Amino acid sequence: MKKWKRVAALTTLALAAAAGVFATAAVYSGWYDVSATQPHLAPAHRIIGIVARHSIRARVGDLMAPDLDAEGRAVNGFRLFRAHCVQCHGAPGLAPEPFARGMTPAPSALVASAREWSAEEIYRAIRYGIKMTGMPAWKYRLDETETWDLVAFIKVLPTLSPAAYQGWQQQHPEPPAATSPVPVQDLRLGDAGAGREALHQYLCVTCHAIPGVVGADRHVGPPLGGMADRLYIAGVLPNTPANMVHWLRHPTEVDPQSAMPDLGVTEQDARDIAAFLYTLKDNK
Repeated sequence: MKKWKRVAALTTLALAAAAGVFATAAVYSGWYDVSATQPHLAPAHRIIGIVARHSIRARVGDLMAPDLDAEGRAVNGFRLFRAHCVQCHGAPGLAPEPFARGMTPAPSALVASAREWSAEEIYRAIRYGIKMTGMPAWKYRLDETETWDLVAFIKVLPTLSPAAYQGWQQQHPEPPAATSPVPVQDLRLGDAGAGREALHQYLCVTCHAIPGVVGADRHVGPPLGGMADRLYIAGVLPNTPANMVHWLRHPTEVDPQSAMPDLGVTEQDARDIAAFLYTLKDNK
């Protein structure tokens, strides 16, 4: 190896080692202030925005928006926006809820996003969420049609003045609580990969240690390792797929004393989570 190459390699290694030492010292000294009263450093804030935009754009692929001007689509999107979005993002002339004003980073103004992002990019952001921003993945709460309806209304937002938004409020008052049953949708067999993703969306990882799944460091529920080999679920139900789905959807119905709350797990998501849990076998 030529002398200059050796010097360059050693210099690179030395700089990498110094950077590692500095990063370790910064982490364990508590130098970085995680308080939500302080914004991210400007470079971090900028990087999060750039990464999010390019990540979403790269994953849009061949996704094509349906007819967003179809009758009733924007109106239904407005109702969904009022129910799920305005609390964090606000609306023309309407401030976000107090809790959202303390989020770091602050939720973006969707009027600007509607101008700058394509319908497909907005759909992707709503459907799958954005890490490190507090934006959840709405695929577990809204179906595809509802998500496109929401996109249709968001694309209308830049045209609305505060008075016009209030006009929408008056023309489309909040409907009474629905009492009719939710239509039954076609269900597929449980998908362990989808179940692993759903574990995060239903907060399972905040209470349970789950092998191979990143979650909280403190757990209040039992570990789920070896779930496939247990005889009983929660010490009450025989460990069968049907019982597992029932437990995931209605734990307090099975055991009123259980600390596990009803989290509104859908039938399909329960099937997927059960499929993943049955991959967790004891290592003997």
